[in-house]
Amino acid sequence: MIYVFLADGCEEIEALTPIDVLRRAKKDVKVVGVGKKTIVSSHNIRITCDAETTEVSPNEDIEAVILPGGMPGTLNLEKSEKVNEFIDRASNDGKLICAICAAPSVLGHKNLLRGKTATCFPGFEKDLYGAVVIGAPVERDGNIITARGMGVALEFGLKTVEALCGSEVAESIKTSVQSE
Repeated sequence: MIYVFLADGCEEIEALTPIDVLRRAKKDVKVVGVGKKTIVSSHNIRITCDAETTEVSPNEDIEAVILPGGMPGTLNLEKSEKVNEFIDRASNDGKLICAICAAPSVLGHKNLLRGKTATCFPGFEKDLYGAVVIGAPVERDGNIITARGMGVALEFGLKTVEALCGSEVAESIKTSVQSE
């Protein structure tokens, strides 16, 4: 299962675009609200999640964990004990962990980016402890995918699909949605 965690104040395009492309790739995606099922995004859009954090366990099968950015959504994700448990489990098991915009800072604070190439929204580089930051739109280094922000949400989602399903599936989706 791919777990996408949403918290109040998340950036909705960074959340919904990866969910969309992963479901187009026929992946099982569970959208999890931090503390509740209906999340209010950073632009006052209500998003109804599949479950809330009390209804999921990091002991379940984790294929990937995805963290959208936005403020204060990123701070709310980082404060969640359950989100941190999922990140820790995914990291320990070598599973894919993806974060976009400000959310790579959560991974940085957990020292998961040390020695890895990563990117983030400008201004959060100082929070990517030990990462090699070169400013690319989307970076994959091993089991970690990071991205700069909303403008590259589709590329971020496609890179996630590529990591989980292969480049053929990612290219097929890219073509089907009329991306360059």
